Amino acid sequence: MTLQLDVFWSFRSPYSYLATCRLVRLEERYDLALRIRPVYPLAIRKPEFFAQVNPLWPRYLARDIRRVAEFHGLPLAWPRPDPVRQRAEGGRLVTEHEQPLIHRLTRLGQLASERGRGLPFIDEVSKLIWSGAVQDWDQGDHLARATARAGLDLTELDPIAAAEASRLDGAIADHQSALEAAGHWGVPTFVFEGEPFFGQDRLELLLWRLQQHGLKER
Repeated sequence: MTLQLDVFWSFRSPYSYLATCRLVRLEERYDLALRIRPVYPLAIRKPEFFAQVNPLWPRYLARDIRRVAEFHGLPLAWPRPDPVRQRAEGGRLVTEHEQPLIHRLTRLGQLASERGRGLPFIDEVSKLIWSGAVQDWDQGDHLARATARAGLDLTELDPIAAAEASRLDGAIADHQSALEAAGHWGVPTFVFEGEPFFGQDRLELLLWRLQQHGLKER
């Protein structure tokens, strides 16, 4: 029997990016169906987070994501541009009101998930944003080519994302509510039969749990 796994994921989360290639390998190897449930990052959902976070956190985050990427042999660079627009104010980051990039990406991610291409889409687009292979990832045909590699057509998806923005945001809000109902707020979080596993460093523990429930290789 194919096991079902919910994946709560954000385009602005470096840890989401760092987990994605392993999710691809899991789905390739095991009889496992991943439901990609994109959410807006904390900077959008809870912008007050950055006003309350310990000042040591950003430096630790930068160090940690570099070593996790090195450990897994993944390229990593902070996105240019950042999918979330923020400005420094009084030594803290303040989220700006207009957020065209993260809204576009997350709505596209929801459309890709609805078309059964959620995992390939987040894999290709997160590599585009986080690998450092290109700058100005939002310009030219970079996003269109990543979308094509995922088996989708950006010229088809973009107009739908704009026309159905309210519906898609409703679906994304449902994901965010489901994430909290499962017992967490951060990403990536993987939920199997109501049990949450938060963080890219919980994938081994998640696999152990899935195998307890009869996970089989393909």
